Amino acid sequence: MKKVTKLLLAAGISLAVVGAGSIPALHSNVTSAASAPLKVGRVEAAAHGTKCFTVAVAVVQNGVIVAASVDDYQFLSKDVATGVPNSDSDFGANYKDPNVVLASKKANAKYYSEHMAEAAGSTVSYDKNLASIEKFATGKTIKSLEMSLKYKNAEQMVDAVSGATLVDTKGYLQAILDAAKAAK
Repeated sequence: MKKVTKLLLAAGISLAVVGAGSIPALHSNVTSAASAPLKVGRVEAAAHGTKCFTVAVAVVQNGVIVAASVDDYQFLSKDVATGVPNSDSDFGANYKDPNVVLASKKANAKYYSEHMAEAAGSTVSYDKNLASIEKFATGKTIKSLEMSLKYKNAEQMVDAVSGATLVDTKGYLQAILDAAKAAK
């Protein structure tokens, strides 16, 4: 067994040395693309009206959004929602209404989705809507997302994002764009 392991290790090292030496142009392109820095941006926004706030994060490499995350935070009834950390401690003691907690809608997607189904007839869960929005932004250049937002109204943006039905899709995408532009 030791001989097989040593043989495989030697063969792998030989291939790596031969491969690196015989195809220098390919090797250097891979290295330069892989070494481009990842930049992270984060913003707080009002993507969905005035009763909550949005946190958007974008990871950017060479002007391309390579990952995005967005979530809303809102006061929800503590009997149906799990609050942000320390809601049951000193932080929560400062809530004006003791029956609510500041909560992530993503973390409480099951409850929030059921509520939206009853209140607005929503047929797509909240977390799946946000996943579709994040997927839409991922792989886009900052410039192309900026142009989409500039030339499409809110209704057209909902239609542009497969799988998303949120009326504020454009607001969430704007928050991701702002995070991408803030990336450092």
